[in-house]
Amino acid sequence: MKVGILTREYPPDVYGGAGVHVDFLVRELRRLIDVDVHCMGEPRAGATAHSEDDARIAGANAALRVLSTDLTMTAGVGGSDLVHSHTWYANMAGHWAKLLYGVPHVVTAHSLEPRRPWKAEQLGGGYRLSSWAEQTAYEAADAVVAVSRGMRDDVLECYPTIDPAKVHVISNGIDADFYHPDPATHVLDRLGVDLSRPYVTFVGRITRQKGVPHLLRAGLQLDPSVQLVLLAGAADTPELKAETDALIDELKAARDGVFVVSEMLPREDVRQVLTHALAFCCPSVYEPLGIVNLEAMACETAVVASAVGGIPEVVNDGVTGTLVAYDENDVVTFERQLAEGINDLVANPAKAETMGKAGRERAVSEFGWDAVADRTVALYSSLLAQQ
Repeated sequence: MKVGILTREYPPDVYGGAGVHVDFLVRELRRLIDVDVHCMGEPRAGATAHSEDDARIAGANAALRVLSTDLTMTAGVGGSDLVHSHTWYANMAGHWAKLLYGVPHVVTAHSLEPRRPWKAEQLGGGYRLSSWAEQTAYEAADAVVAVSRGMRDDVLECYPTIDPAKVHVISNGIDADFYHPDPATHVLDRLGVDLSRPYVTFVGRITRQKGVPHLLRAGLQLDPSVQLVLLAGAADTPELKAETDALIDELKAARDGVFVVSEMLPREDVRQVLTHALAFCCPSVYEPLGIVNLEAMACETAVVASAVGGIPEVVNDGVTGTLVAYDENDVVTFERQLAEGINDLVANPAKAETMGKAGRERAVSEFGWDAVADRTVALYSSLLAQQ
């Protein structure tokens, strides 16, 4: 069996949860089957890279450039028995390969365009193109993999013409051998974090989905002893950057111990920051699963997160962390309860420690990538048997 994996992200250019998923899934799949990875961007080891910089459409809308890259990816998977695409960026390559070569197409749902309307401010008319690409590929796919039960519900609600029997739940995983408690502190020392005081951390992109402004406003209500360490990538839009920068300035003016790291840190550095945090905070307003919650749990760190999407399937409320209800019509209450959840752990560090240990146990026992790969290959085999 030869499978073509189609993705935008692949190491070393990984900026989101979908890229992490593909990275670790491919590692495990290659122990079982022949895998050919096609990604976007600059050449790299382990994959065939397809450039998004075609001079013929330089300056065109970003979504149009992505679709042009999908064409070259389609041409590159002609020898595959099955293709598996990840995110709308690569969905059209999978769809076109299905039509051109007559092979099954599997889609993994990491997020859904109808659930991310704020992308219109980032992509303009390109959001209509990305939405069309996703819907077309999903509705024609031989199977859709949902990374959580919540994501499966979203897929069937957003695309009701899809046969529910074609939507399979195969959760994201975690490499608990890599993500583990790290006793070293040199990264935190370099950042200037005071290890005699507790800190809360956030890891993720600055996008509407991740809810960073909610965390920054909640930060104004945190116990004065708490530091806030934000490993936050570049904002999606200039408008969101300006909003976030203003909130950071307001928070820094009100309290000390606010650290913002905008560059992408190596995973080893992120692991250390997660390990020593009193808690990891995930204020997402939309999250199909949230691999970073698993990463924090594997580092024995308690989680305070919004109860959206697949997060409740990862974070066991009251056991491995604290879940907070999100209501877009009452964000003031959401932000207050985020702060209360964190402050509760500040007042009860033994509780945070117990949650952290329970979180690692859950991550190790229930979310191994080897099991994810086994279930994925079983799905491939069932589709090929139907041909």
